[in-house]
Amino acid sequence: MPFSRIAENRIREALEEGRFDDLPGAGRRLDLEEYFSTPEDLRMAYSILKSANCAPPEVELANDIARLDRELARSHDPTARKALQRARTDRQTQLAVLLEQRARRRS
Repeated sequence: MPFSRIAENRIREALEEGRFDDLPGAGRRLDLEEYFSTPEDLRMAYSILKSANCAPPEVELANDIARLDRELARSHDPTARKALQRARTDRQTQLAVLLEQRARRRS
């Protein structure tokens, strides 16, 4: 029996047993806009990272910048603020370089 037939049978059995009833997003339209807006050469890698709850480097940098912004807003110590601002500038530069490299590869 071919693998595709085995897979179809198992999916059908799982549907009949109700194993897919409580999945997140059940009954909602599948939004593939983000997937198809991702460059074709990065789609598979990003899908794997997303499934593993890992973010691409630019998302991690953006999250780090946001975290540093929050810390800056809470900090009143001038020395700590200076270090945070330096770290934030460094992350912004890394993000800009990464995005520029990606744009050049697409062109």
